[in-house]
This record gives sequence, C-alpha cells and structure tokens, in this order.
Amino acid sequence: MNEADYEQAVATYCEALYAFAYSLTGNEDDACELTQETYCRLLTKGSQLRDPSKVKSWLFTTLYRVFLGWEQRRVRLPHLEITSVEAELPALTPAHVDVLENDALREALLELEEHYRVPLLLFYLEDHSYEEIAALLDVPIGTVMSRLSRAKGLLRQRLVARAVGVERLNKVVPLQQRPHSAP
Repeated sequence: MNEADYEQAVATYCEALYAFAYSLTGNEDDACELTQETYCRLLTKGSQLRDPSKVKSWLFTTLYRVFLGWEQRRVRLPHLEITSVEAELPALTPAHVDVLENDALREALLELEEHYRVPLLLFYLEDHSYEEIAALLDVPIGTVMSRLSRAKGLLRQRLVARAVGVERLNKVVPLQQRPHSAP
C-alpha cells in the first residue's frame, strides 16, 4: 500500500471506523486509540492486503480484532483501584523495609574481599579512626584510606546491581577474579 492509498483509506473510512470503535468501547478516548491503532496496523501490514478494493473490510476486521485483544487483556489483567483491594495487600512496615535493606547490605558486604570488608566494618560499624584501624591491621594509614575508598565503591556497585536486578559482567566481576594491588 502506497502513501496515496493510505491517505485515501483514512479520508474515506475514518469517520465510519471511529463510529464503529465508539460503539464497541462507549468511550471517546478508547475509540480514538482503537482507530489510531487500526490505521497504524494498516501502515505496517497494509502491504499484505492483496486486493486494495477490500481495504474497508480489512480495516473493520482489524479494528474488531484489536478490540477483542484489548478485552481479553482486560479480563486477564483487570484494572483495580488500590482502595478496592487494599485489605488483600500484605502489610509492609518500615521494619520490613529495614530488614530487606539490611539483608541486601549484608549480602553485598559478604561479597567483598576480607581486606576491603574489615576496614569498612571497623570504620563505619565500630567507629574506629584511621589510626586505630591501621594499628589493628598493621598497615599504613594511607592503605586504610585506600581500602575504605575502594570498598565503598565496590559496595555501591553491588547494591546498584541488586537494585537494577542485573549484574553487569564487565563492571561487577566477582572479587576473586579482580586484580588488586593492595596486600
């Protein structure tokens, strides 16, 4: 179907097609969308129409099939107002959210290599200073600062990967496979 045939089909059948869509949906917005979807399909699949004289029946049949598909989808996936099903929803308290966040954080922390995890835990959970951590681990303060910085970055990557739900293999490589320069 060429552009001229398409424009002719729109000019000739648009009002009748819209009226048919409105009679099916009973709603102006849905009728407009249904009509538009039908013409979109004519654009994409109109080349399959063997006899251009049958464009009218093709349009009405297509509109009806699209409508039926929408109705089947509505039956399978009904739109419900949240207030009508509120009693069926599980209660999610701030404590539940904290547990979920803590679980994710704990798992991400456990993925870190020990020489990154320990300074992080000592600094943020045990409130040790850089000097105290350096003394406890018998490493220079600069190494402590470097490991803390690196550990925070790795932890951030793991938490983002969990939030997104997709681990990016080129960015979040298991720590055992990562080269590292710190002892």
